[in-house]
Formats: sequence, C-alpha cells, structure tokens
Amino acid sequence: MGKANTYDASNITVLEGLEAVRKRPGMYIGSVTTKGLNHLIYEIVDNSVDEHLAGFCDKIEVILEADGSATISDNGRGIPVEMHEKGISAERLVFTTLHAGGKFDNDAYKTSGGLHGVGSSVVNALSTQLTVRVSKNGQIVEDKYERGNPTVELQNGLLPVIGKTKATGTWINFTPDPLIFEKTRFRAEDIKSRLHETAYLNPKLTIHFEDRREAFFEEITYHEPEGIIGFVKDINQNKEAIHDVVYYQGESDDVQVEVAFQYVNEFHENVLGFCNNIYNAEGGTHITGFKTMFTTVINNYAKELGILKEKDANFTGADVRNGMTAVISIKHRDPRFEGQTKTKLDNQDAAKAVSKVTGDEIVRFFDKNLETLKGVISCAEKAAKIRKTEEKAKTNMLQKQKFSFDSNGKLANCESKDPKKCEIFIVEGDSAGGSAKMARNRMYQAILPIRGKILNVEKASIDKVLANAEIKTMINAFGCGFSEGYGNDFDISKLRYDKIIIMADADVDGAHISTLLLTLFYRFMPELIFEGHVYIAMPPLYKAMPSKGEEEYLYDDAALLKYRKTHKGAFTLQRYKGLGEMDAEQLWETTLDPERRLMKRVEIEDAIQASNMTELLMGTDVPPRKEFIYTHATDAELDV
Repeated sequence: MGKANTYDASNITVLEGLEAVRKRPGMYIGSVTTKGLNHLIYEIVDNSVDEHLAGFCDKIEVILEADGSATISDNGRGIPVEMHEKGISAERLVFTTLHAGGKFDNDAYKTSGGLHGVGSSVVNALSTQLTVRVSKNGQIVEDKYERGNPTVELQNGLLPVIGKTKATGTWINFTPDPLIFEKTRFRAEDIKSRLHETAYLNPKLTIHFEDRREAFFEEITYHEPEGIIGFVKDINQNKEAIHDVVYYQGESDDVQVEVAFQYVNEFHENVLGFCNNIYNAEGGTHITGFKTMFTTVINNYAKELGILKEKDANFTGADVRNGMTAVISIKHRDPRFEGQTKTKLDNQDAAKAVSKVTGDEIVRFFDKNLETLKGVISCAEKAAKIRKTEEKAKTNMLQKQKFSFDSNGKLANCESKDPKKCEIFIVEGDSAGGSAKMARNRMYQAILPIRGKILNVEKASIDKVLANAEIKTMINAFGCGFSEGYGNDFDISKLRYDKIIIMADADVDGAHISTLLLTLFYRFMPELIFEGHVYIAMPPLYKAMPSKGEEEYLYDDAALLKYRKTHKGAFTLQRYKGLGEMDAEQLWETTLDPERRLMKRVEIEDAIQASNMTELLMGTDVPPRKEFIYTHATDAELDV
C-alpha cells in the first residue's frame, strides 16, 4: 500500500501514439453524435471518480460554460506534473499519448473505470482547445492544447507555474471540435442523469453541476448517502413496491460486490450492472452471476416451502425476476470490457464473485425475512402463469405461420439471404407501401407495410401483444423472436436484416406510429436498439424546383431557410405531406437509395431514463403524462 499514496510521474506508463483518434473517433467514444459528444465529459469525470475510489477526492464539479465549452474539476491529488523518464512533464504525456496513464500502474489505482488510459488524450484530440491546470506541491501549473497539439512551451521539460495554492486537484476546460462532431451542444439532461447515477454509486462523493448556457441558470448538487439503496428507491418512486429495498455487500477473490433490489407490482424486470462506476448497458458476467444464483436460491426455497412440488418444473430466470428492480455494482482490479465505451463486462471471475456473494448473503437475508421471500416467490408464480399463456400464444402463432414467411402476405421480401446486406422498411400505409415496393432494390430491400397504428404494448398484456396481427408479422419477419426484458428468449444471431428502418410520414400521426414501434422494440426486442439495428428514415419535407438549375430535396425547415438565403432566382416549392404523395422514383432518390438517403440511428444513452420516459409517455398513468406535456409544450415543433 505504501506506493498507492503517491501519484507521480513514475506511475505513468506509455504504450502507443495518438494518431488514429481524429481519423476514427467512433472507435474511442462510440459515435460522433450527441452521445459521443457527452462521452467526452464522462471520460474526464471518470478520471476524477477514479481519484475518489483511490481515496483522494470527495468533490467533483462539472460546468457547461456559456461559450459551449465544458469544465471539469476535482480535489484529488492532481495529475502528475513531474519529469517523466521520457524527458517531459508526465501531464503532457497523459494528454498527448494514447494509452498513457496511471491506470496501467496497479499501485496508482486499485480499481479504475478509465482502464484504457485513453480518456484524457482522446478528449484532447477531439477538442479545438483544451486547458489543464494542476494544483499540487503548493503550486498551480498550466498546459494548453489546440486539436491535441500543445501550445505551451515547457521549461526544462516542466510546465510553467501560474500561481501558488494550498489545494490539490485537477481543472480541465475543453471545447469540442465541430470538424469532428455533428453537433457541439452538450445535452444537459443526459449528463445530469449520468452524474446522479455516479453519486448513487459513490455515497461519499459530492458532484456539483452547473449549466451556464441558458437565460435560466441551472445548478444542482448530487450527494446520495444511501448509495444504491437510494438508487433503487428513485427508480421505483412511482411504482407500488412489494417490500423495502434489500441490500447486501461482500467480497470474493478480490472483487467487491454491492447489490440492492426491490420488487414492484409490475410485469417488468430492470436489472442494471455497473463495474468500477461504469454502466454496462449490455450487461455482462456480473449480471449473469447474479441472475443464475438468485434463480437457484428462489427455486430451492420454493421447493422447501412446498410451493413447487417434486413434479413441477422450476421457475425460469425470467419468472424469478418478474417485477424486480436491481442494481449490481462491482469493483474489479482488471476489468475487461467489449469496446472502449464499456457496454458489456467480460470477466469470468466477476460472475463467480457475484454468484458467491449473492448465494451467501441472500440466503442469510431470506432465512430471517420470510414474508419478503414469500412476496418474491409470489411474483415468480404470477410470472410463470403468464409465461405459460404466452407460450401457448407463441405456439399457436408459429403453427398458423408455419408455412409462410409472412403470415399476412404483406411482406415483400428481398432476394438475398445475407442478413449483413439486407434491410427491411416498415412503411405506414398501403399507398406508401406500394410506392416503396416499386422503388426498392429487390435484391437487398424488403418492404413491410403496416395499416395505421399498432398496439401500444406498454398498456397491453402479453397475450394481446402476441395476438396483434401487425406485431406477429414483424416478429415473424425479423426472425429472432421476442422477450420481456433484455436478452431472455431473444436470439439476435437469427436476425434476418441488418437494418430495420421505420418509414413514417413527417407529421403527428407518423411520429405517433414511430413511437409505438420504438416502444415495441424497446420492451420486447431491446437488443435490436442496443446493437444499432433500428433506424428512422428521414424523407424530405420539400422539393425546390427552380426556374433555372437543378431541383433539390430539402429535409427540414432549416434546409428550406438556408435554400431561400442562398438560392438566387424564382423557384417552386412542393411540400410533401406524406410518403404516399411521392412516386417510386422520388421515394428511391430521397429515402431508399443508400447513397443519398438520410437516416437516424436509434440509440439509448441512459437505460433508466429511457425506461422511465417510455413508461411515462406510453403507460396507463395519465396525470404525470399531462404534466410532462404541459411542461414541454413550448419545446414542440409545430407542423404549420
């Protein structure tokens, strides 16, 4: 432990250069959309959180500045600024060299979220300017960069001193590069959600957030002394809880495990996994370890109590998790994730550790709390009955559709059987569907017309969902089944199309149809969204036909405004009220042609936020929905 109290140049390890980041930013931050933009802030915040985990930081500040930049500061030890063996300040190496950081030195950080050591340098490479101020050893030193290149001259290899201080910590300000990102405006709601999440996972940490960009200044301080118990309470705040939040912790094979869970009177599971404070959207081995052991324990109790007879089949994992909200948070010395954005944990020892701690602690709890145990088993019994009804409905559906790839005969399938090349367009209305069938590339593009609005699955029981003709057709066409919750009976490897493209009119009804489809995918086929297969087509709103020159499609009002400003001379404007107004040639040019079309890929940044918003807008509880609509009415884009 002796060396852990020091964090200096000797802790900084260098692996390779930084050249590729600007060429392929998506490899490091996931995308160049707003999601990737916000990820820059998370990379720097994660470094500060690692200082907290090491025991040297209890305050972090995040500010969205009026000029569009972001400032993140902490009261940790401060980035090492001493001379590195490479002959320059260690800070300069951290910000200019990929894989240079204390995360590779086991003595500097026992557990770390920013394990790749690329966060600081990637943010630097993707910013027009970045300024670093480090307070330590009684001094404040400063370094500055432009698009990753240093602009401050080192003095004998060290940074210039700009002041004196008794404090310690790191202050970073950066401005995202508009040459890299589609938009450079940070999305405050997502950042606040992430910071609040981080506060729940670190009950001794205080995070202060300010948004200085608007006329109405916003300031929030996040401090959650209850930790993940408060996290679960927050997720379930508008639901009918069956029991108080259950919490346990433990350690196995040097992996620290924390779990909190609570059952509510709803048919949804919400199991969230975190490793070293990083949310793992696609789960991973720690989630698998928890689920497997929890299911085993509940089945054992059900048999001991005589609720399951000898001849009865065990409850499935999905049965046992019916109504469960759970947060699993582990700390691991050497986590392995799939990808830099850390969406899925891959360590097998994490599964064993969570399983061992869960097996020991949950049995200890249930032995003393029989009423809570009976409530959990009751949820499993209810789920098993619904599952059996669902299986009958599924069997009937498959029997009826046994000899037909498309039960309703509406699907115009593509000729290719290579899923990587194929795409399916879900088209609103028969007239638009007819045009799309004529316009498409038959080799790779399938068209599935749907009539009107599909069932709102957020309000419907499973048997009604499976009885809906439009939904049955989609499930059958996609080929990978469906599930209630992430990854149960859904097999993404059987997906027949790489892209599922929602093609609806650009009006209120079209938006409603898109929302109903997204609700279906999110609740019953969430991997389609998490793995990037769902898109929304962007047909043009206008066609500008000048008296001289080429015709031009305009995709939104901003494009029309720009056209009016830049085009000289008279032109006729055609307004497309719906897809059905376009002929086959126009539909190909604007919406189907891979070379020319515009599409939005559907992404989920925050699973909790997404689930809560889906429930709010599509569920049965009317007053909160009305309140949301009134609050956000001024945000709406009106079609006039």
